Amino acid sequence: MLIANPAESPLVNEVKLMLETLPFDGARVLELGCGRAEKTRLLAETGRVREIVATEVDVIQHTKNLQTADLPMVRFAHGGAEAIPAADASVDIVLMFKSLHHVPVPLMDQALTEIARVLRPGGVAWISEPVYAGDLNEVFRLFHDEKTVREEAFAAVCRAVERGPLRLQQQLFFNTRSFFTDFAEFDARMIRVTHNDHKLSPALYAAVRERFDSFMTPTGATFINPQRVDLLIKG
Repeated sequence: MLIANPAESPLVNEVKLMLETLPFDGARVLELGCGRAEKTRLLAETGRVREIVATEVDVIQHTKNLQTADLPMVRFAHGGAEAIPAADASVDIVLMFKSLHHVPVPLMDQALTEIARVLRPGGVAWISEPVYAGDLNEVFRLFHDEKTVREEAFAAVCRAVERGPLRLQQQLFFNTRSFFTDFAEFDARMIRVTHNDHKLSPALYAAVRERFDSFMTPTGATFINPQRVDLLIKG
């Protein structure tokens, strides 16, 4: 298994790639770490899935998600991946979008064990993680360096494959695009988030803004971000 592969870097929409790759028709789906449920909504609105359970560990965001009233096939639940609120072998597809590295490192192995527990035989897990590279990462790491936790998340996936019953079906490497109209949008989306307590000193905040502004154009700032998906299947 590879943590990165710069030789494979097509620019894709990850949701589109996921919809083309995974067998969603009639599936019971579990999304771990759904955040603002943007991808949850996109998947639900395809009309392909039977139901989605979307979990989020951040209480503030989960409370906001519970206010969603127009997605009847989605059930929002509070909790982390290390203790999944689902029965054994009850899920066809597990989705993790950039969330495994947010699981506390001592609990990452347990999270993968839980994924294996809730997947039915033949079920698949889409474990999507950012690669530690790219211009956006150069800005982000000034105030929140994720190098170690991303490496730990990859190592946990490797251990899960080694011990089974999850096995690697495929690794996908690609780039995605992030766009910010200005620093205020970056601040709202990346710094002032409820799932992390980013307390930047005035000097650090100024340094982050200066680095971000170096990528600004008259129409905004566009970043190309390398990604990896470990597609696992329960044997």
